[in-house]
Amino acid sequence: MIAIIDGGSTKCDWVILDNSGKPHLKTTTLGFNPNIINPDFIGQEIDRNEDLFFVKNHIEKVFFYGSGCGTAANAKKVEAEFIKSFPHAEIRIKEDMTAAAYAAYNGKPAIVCILGTGSNSCFFDGENIRIDLPSLGFLIGDEGSGNALGKHLLRRFFMKKLPADLERDFIKKYNLKIEDAIKNMYHNPRANAYLGEFNHFIAERKSHPYFQNMVFDEMKNFLDYQVLPYPESGEIEINFIGYISYIYEDILRAAAAELNLTIGKVVQKPIESLVDYHKKYILNLN
Repeated sequence: MIAIIDGGSTKCDWVILDNSGKPHLKTTTLGFNPNIINPDFIGQEIDRNEDLFFVKNHIEKVFFYGSGCGTAANAKKVEAEFIKSFPHAEIRIKEDMTAAAYAAYNGKPAIVCILGTGSNSCFFDGENIRIDLPSLGFLIGDEGSGNALGKHLLRRFFMKKLPADLERDFIKKYNLKIEDAIKNMYHNPRANAYLGEFNHFIAERKSHPYFQNMVFDEMKNFLDYQVLPYPESGEIEINFIGYISYIYEDILRAAAAELNLTIGKVVQKPIESLVDYHKKYILNLN
């Protein structure tokens, strides 16, 4: 059996294939970003998942693409835990940007971007991935992401910047005290996911003019920091992977148009396209 995993900071999507390439099972676990969690959590979370627990000794290959795995040290930490959980498998650990590049590939070179809980970008020509810009994480990076929008919302709420109707809705929905927000932002190993959850409030009201402007500005911020520095940005398509790009696609396209950029493919969940890429280009099962 073959395991293909798209690992975000919030959750991991798993597809287990039999050796002929047919799906055996699909499941989800919490995210395994080694910048956020203790690596010991990985094995515990896998064992808590009954589907994975019962097939793990039959897995022969594992392809894991994860947030936070872009450095050799972090990739090694994750690999060590996967070796424990899948003792009979060949393990390959790569960063989530590689998964995005594979999933968004449509036969021609493109800039590929992740816009989910976090954000990132790369150039992919079909074979080689080039990452010109570092991932600075949710504290000073992750422009355009769910946690960036969540930070905007919290800051504007507590600093009395929200319009009266949105402030009223926010209080009714969350009844959030500053003490609780500080605790969850500064004493929570999944602070990025906590911030990202507030995006749901924005998404539910994305037609509100205030949020239209806020999201538009943040999409331009993302394009400015993570797309325009690529020398190819004005000449080729820019493809997007992730929930944030999917739900704000219209705003994202408007921001790109203002910067004379061309957006191509927007994919909400990359796992199915990622599996197709593996079957065609890596496993040679098609």
